[in-house]
Amino acid sequence: MFQHLRVALIGDYNPSVIAHQAIPEALRLAASASAVDLEPVWTHTSSIGCRNGEFAEFDGIWCVPASPYANEDGALAAIRFAREHGVPFLGTCAGFQYALIEYARNVCGIQAAGHQETEPDAAQLIVTKLACSLVEQTEELLLEPQGIVRRIYGVERITEGYHCNFGVNPEFEPLLLANGFQPAARNLAGHLRGVELTTHPFFVSTLFQHERRALRGEPSPLVNEFVNAMDARAAASQTETHHSFTKNLL
Repeated sequence: MFQHLRVALIGDYNPSVIAHQAIPEALRLAASASAVDLEPVWTHTSSIGCRNGEFAEFDGIWCVPASPYANEDGALAAIRFAREHGVPFLGTCAGFQYALIEYARNVCGIQAAGHQETEPDAAQLIVTKLACSLVEQTEELLLEPQGIVRRIYGVERITEGYHCNFGVNPEFEPLLLANGFQPAARNLAGHLRGVELTTHPFFVSTLFQHERRALRGEPSPLVNEFVNAMDARAAASQTETHHSFTKNLL
């Protein structure tokens, strides 16, 4: 019997967004490869409140592309929950941008960390407009030698697609990396395109949209590993519950 997993897709679903078309198929391919029953749950940011344990029922959280979000604080709350509770997390495009902002605010102590798209006059912009638009562009990327992403792809260089105009502000990159984020991918000019947390079971966020591979019938290595991480976490939780139940019977 396949294990049933639920993944929250944090964002504001729009059928015209190419990444939103690709995500269910990328998850379907990954679920098939891992032999799990995977239920994606589109979670509009406007529906996210401040309830404790709001995301406890999910085995994974994916903060998806297409910003600005209707409820920026809701997206940030979901990211923080995943980071602090060891829930497998994937962020792409806007998910990458808001993962940086959440980390800047809650780990690096930059309470006013903002996004130029929604707060153009903010004093501490963690995410700013790219020098060159990456809307419907592709880039060759170098993966960090010792990183999780490099291990997952199994190669030094990859080429992936984008649909974005914003990225990490280079002024804040040293601070983010000095406080625990690890670089995962850079373009050939050295610009940061992906980050990961090595202290977390699975926390990977990229500006590029690897899920688009699914529209060509190709699995995304990162989505596959994301689903594997969800499966492993759920299995460990079931084992722990069984042991606790058995102990209480003795």
